[in-house]
Amino acid sequence: MSADSSSSSSAKLPLKPIPGNYGLPFIGPIKDRLDYFYNQGLETFFQSRIEKHQSTVFRTNMPPGPFISSNPRVVTVLDAISFPILFDTSKVEKRNVFEGTYMPSKSFTGGYRVCAYLDPSEPNHIVLKRWFFSLLAARHDNFIPLFRNSLSELFVNLEDKLSEKPGDADFNTLSEQMSFNFVFRLFCDRNPSDTKLGSDGPNLLNKWLFVQLAPLMTLGLPKWLNCLEDLLLHTFPLPSFLVKSGYKKLYGAFYESTKPVLDEAVEVFGLKRDEACHNLLYMAGFNTYAGMKTTFPGLIKWVGLAGENLHRQLADEIRTVVRDEGGKITLSALNKMTLAKSVVYEALRIEPPVPYQYGKAKEDLVIESHDAAFEIKKGEMIFGYQPLATKDPKIFDNPEEFVGHRFVGEGEKLLKYLYWSNGREIDDPTVGNKQCPGKDLVVLLCRVMLVELFLRYDTFTVEAGRLPLGSSVTFKSLTKATGST
Repeated sequence: MSADSSSSSSAKLPLKPIPGNYGLPFIGPIKDRLDYFYNQGLETFFQSRIEKHQSTVFRTNMPPGPFISSNPRVVTVLDAISFPILFDTSKVEKRNVFEGTYMPSKSFTGGYRVCAYLDPSEPNHIVLKRWFFSLLAARHDNFIPLFRNSLSELFVNLEDKLSEKPGDADFNTLSEQMSFNFVFRLFCDRNPSDTKLGSDGPNLLNKWLFVQLAPLMTLGLPKWLNCLEDLLLHTFPLPSFLVKSGYKKLYGAFYESTKPVLDEAVEVFGLKRDEACHNLLYMAGFNTYAGMKTTFPGLIKWVGLAGENLHRQLADEIRTVVRDEGGKITLSALNKMTLAKSVVYEALRIEPPVPYQYGKAKEDLVIESHDAAFEIKKGEMIFGYQPLATKDPKIFDNPEEFVGHRFVGEGEKLLKYLYWSNGREIDDPTVGNKQCPGKDLVVLLCRVMLVELFLRYDTFTVEAGRLPLGSSVTFKSLTKATGST
């Protein structure tokens, strides 16, 4: 199926009422929450309602529900055609919806509403995002060499773990330490080990992330503990004092290590120094580190499970290009690796690092799915579960299957349906939208990871599982490269 033939028809679609309901007050949200977390699980929760309503657009309550969420009622969009309404900031408001129908306390971020919670119409959003673009542009030349150095450390540590305990090397822990070190070096120009953080950075960030995201998680506890977990995690927000000392330590390390960066924020962009530091820490910790925390294991999981045939093709492409480039790994060289690029896109399609998107209708809207149109009233919350939109069977052949070549050649036309970055892959982040400012950096780093992996190794095997955030990956084996590059 081609992307063009599967796109929404230009013919006027029938206007239908949005199916579904919210149930009784208080009881309805509780029932949906229990179904979502415990009785059905995420995928079944949405698929069962698609089948029940015969529609990818319907009404439901989204967790966490009562108490944490003052209004859990949403209009759900779960196909590739209706989903992009969530990116159109002329029609939907993105104020305080970064994590859904609730917003964590500002005390997690020094009392500031950081950029992630601002709507593009707010003046501070424009200033902060321009500053982020400036930071990334100034470090452009460091991305590849700095990340390659970080990956060298990662693979040495991975080999050591396999030597110590054959067939059982936890990738996630090593990847998180590598990711934090890279992010800190990139923005602070220092090794975190040279600060008071030492090697504690990932642990401190993980705790800070967990307390904010707990209302959206389950811990995989025995069933008899479900009621207790639901009460503790999904009914009332966890207080920021649980991670106050850790956040203070992180903030202090960034504040002391980014004087030139914060000087620019104050002198060029007119920001308050502490506000700039809290936003920098959020971008580095929540947006960048947390993104890497889920993206890298997801990439390695799907490539690892794809098997030796794909590994051989990737190794051949990567080694040939690097050899032709005189052993250099540059942006130009990476752009010639079409299969590696496609594999990265496919991993982002099948397991997007951020699965949820929200937006509140600024006006009365009419949205379209593949086969119907629906009216959404001003003020209604719109919700999208991204993994279903990017596995839309009317857009992607074999959508549940990891297909490494999916985005090669004519397949590049499908990139307009790849939504992992809070926008379409073919679009660019701007100060007027909420697309990730580091979108291209994420893709670049994933491609560099594949290059470094297959320059060193011919193949590898992994075992994968699920975590509250993303996938867990355990390396079972690594086969070193037999040929020279």
